Amino acid sequence: MATHSDEHPAPSVGSTRSPSGVLVGSVTCPNCATDRRRGHAHRCAAPELVTLPAAAVELLAAVRAAGGHPLVVGGAVRDALAARSAPGPLDARVAPPAAVAPKDLDIEVFGVETLDRLRPHLAAVARVDDVGASFGVLVATVGGLDVDVSVAGEPPTPAGEAAAFARRDLTVNALGWDPGSGELVDVWGGAADVAHGVLRHVGPSFSDDALRPLRAAQFVARFGWTLADDTVLACRELAHLHDTLPSSRVWGEWKKLATRGLHISRALTVLERTGWLDNFPALAATRGIEQDPAWHQEGDVLTHLGLSADVAAAAAEAERLPAEQRLLAVLGALVHDVGKPYVTTVHDDGRITSHGHESVGDPVAQDFLAGIGSPHVVRDRIGGLVAEHMCHVGVGGEPTPSAVRRLVRRLDGRSGLTIHDWARVVDADVAGRGPSAGAPVSGPWVALAGDVGAKPRKSLLTGRHLMSLGYEPGPAFTDIIRAALAAQDDGEFDDEAGAVAWFVAQEVPRVS
Repeated sequence: MATHSDEHPAPSVGSTRSPSGVLVGSVTCPNCATDRRRGHAHRCAAPELVTLPAAAVELLAAVRAAGGHPLVVGGAVRDALAARSAPGPLDARVAPPAAVAPKDLDIEVFGVETLDRLRPHLAAVARVDDVGASFGVLVATVGGLDVDVSVAGEPPTPAGEAAAFARRDLTVNALGWDPGSGELVDVWGGAADVAHGVLRHVGPSFSDDALRPLRAAQFVARFGWTLADDTVLACRELAHLHDTLPSSRVWGEWKKLATRGLHISRALTVLERTGWLDNFPALAATRGIEQDPAWHQEGDVLTHLGLSADVAAAAAEAERLPAEQRLLAVLGALVHDVGKPYVTTVHDDGRITSHGHESVGDPVAQDFLAGIGSPHVVRDRIGGLVAEHMCHVGVGGEPTPSAVRRLVRRLDGRSGLTIHDWARVVDADVAGRGPSAGAPVSGPWVALAGDVGAKPRKSLLTGRHLMSLGYEPGPAFTDIIRAALAAQDDGEFDDEAGAVAWFVAQEVPRVS
């Protein structure tokens, strides 16, 4: 995979590690400008850092009633800090996430030993789900807000906070906000890493969960941040454990990457640097596969897939697509050319062709999606997008109504794909080519689909018509209706009378 010009080494921000792997060194808090040491207790004023809806305030009161000291932790604090920060100094093109009220919260409770002590108090104000209890988490739902509540198992002291946050994966997630005092709690320098756009693991406990490298790639996709060099090495040491992970957890990270990410090519670079790309053979196989520079000046197929997925993600963000449609667009763009490694030919005259890669790529893409745990309907739909992404090339000039009708029917047969799902992947393919990027090509197809019907019409010829003509129901009806549908899509008739007339003209013998 070609190295992107926007890849930079992570700034050190004064960080080193002890021989045991614990993060040490100096850091400056961007919130209060205090120079301090990583791993040492640090609190500073950050009033109203996290916007808390009324339902969350009620839950926090219930935690206090149980004798607990609650901190808002993790993503809500990270995202609130990122929204306050300027883009990272190494890359002004990477903007922080927009400041929004969190839709879900993580609360860690200090001073309480067990979930059992919290449960009755939470149940008095919310619906409590024990689904995560085996992992030390209760899910409390109230007022449309989902709150993960965990117990730290530590006292509400500086030492207790340091110990609890040391168990978290990345410094940017090892952040807390005390809703009682309005203070930022930052033991491991995560606020500075947010400001610099760096993902850095906290310490040796990073290896406790083999999913964390994939989680890091997902964060890179979402925020465009950089993975620290020592964290790259920590991720590499876990690469061989991928197959031990439940597919549901793996799919959770890929789904977030596709539905929230804007920097998919950067995530691919992280997977490559950490050795995790080899856990996804369909993508790894595209590494180093040449493409004809007449059409693809950006580099190998893997580079093209990353750039195409970036385009799809940006377009989905601009359109504010629902998550389901964005998932199809981004993952469809990411895997649309996975068939190329199996059919690419370098000719004696220097031309490079990959004839038939779309049909070969359909099962390859579905195998990749099955491996990452995607639902069957997603596999079928994305396989359909891969299979059809070249159909516009085979039509010289403007598409015909019959070509559009046939495409719409084939797409609908892949778990209800639409012409718009197809168009997003096709246009991302054309635009994701670096210096040789082209303008969108789907417009005439989408426009004509609007004229002839963006949903395929049912067969105008039915079994009822055949029986009225004296034909006995049987297996032959299926073939007759299929042929009638093809003729209908070719525009040979457009109403029931025309359908019957067409059939009569076929002179199909009656079987006695």
